[in-house]
Amino acid sequence: MNPRMTGSNNRILALQWVTIAWMLVECSLALHAAWRARSTSLLAFGSDSLIELFSANVVLLQFAPWIRISERRAARLCGSLLYALALIVIVIAFITFFQQLEVDSSPLGIAVTCAALILMPVLARLKRNEANRNGNQALRADAVQSATCAYLAALTLGGLLARMLFDIDRIDSVVALGAVPILLVEARRARQGHFCSHC
Repeated sequence: MNPRMTGSNNRILALQWVTIAWMLVECSLALHAAWRARSTSLLAFGSDSLIELFSANVVLLQFAPWIRISERRAARLCGSLLYALALIVIVIAFITFFQQLEVDSSPLGIAVTCAALILMPVLARLKRNEANRNGNQALRADAVQSATCAYLAALTLGGLLARMLFDIDRIDSVVALGAVPILLVEARRARQGHFCSHC
């Protein structure tokens, strides 16, 4: 086995295990905060964390001895997960917009989105660099997932702060819907094996 390839595989595995560990924390905290605050944008953000968790596992499946999938198939799966997330966000945002739920402020939600805003761009860049080094399309698509998580963290944080500071009605659903065009563009790029130029 090529020693350089083994080193590259080890770096990919390390990046994916870090992603999985953080996504478990981020998803749990974001969904708990969403439930407590009745926040659509936090629910969308937590759902994105769950999709990112699946995506990281899809990349890992390339290296599993008992089940292997091709890079192309893994990349297409990661892109499809982003399309699924966009649909989830649309449905949740419209339901809560028309139900006019009263959204509470969420210090926990603010904390977890701040943490994601710091960590996810770093992970996205590391994954993109490693994907460029070894040509792994699935890792490239997963870098898109990580970058999208950072975008959603920024949108969600903005909405949470606006809700807390200015008490703007329905800002939560509007922020969640504002993430959908980003998700659709990045889903198409991910399925094609492209990476986000801003991550």
